Amino acid sequence: QVQLVESGGGLVQAGGSLRLSCAASGRTFSNYAMGWFRQAPGKEREFVAAINWSGGNTYYADSVKGRFTMSRDNAKNTVYLQMNSLKPEDTAVYYCAADTSQYYSGITPWHYWGQGTQVTVSS
Repeated sequence: QVQLVESGGGLVQAGGSLRLSCAASGRTFSNYAMGWFRQAPGKEREFVAAINWSGGNTYYADSVKGRFTMSRDNAKNTVYLQMNSLKPEDTAVYYCAADTSQYYSGITPWHYWGQGTQVTVSS
């Protein structure tokens, strides 16, 4: 069982930055692919970013590419999402997810989810 706890959300003006963190429990965290998703009011949850077990490969949605950076620190059982040049359309609840596979793919089932952290970007 893996528990995920997100933090770092808040209110920021357009053009600003936030860094989200996701702390994971479990000894096998370093073997898991990790992901960030978001869900805006009235919309479906969407993929934001993912990272393989080693941190050597990252993947981004087109909407955040060049602005967001995902990273991980396996010694701290934590993944991060650095969000720069934020836009009002980035407003959403951001969720951290983990999968028992080491590598992200388009069909990664994402077995574990956090409770989410709210990010609000004002114009």
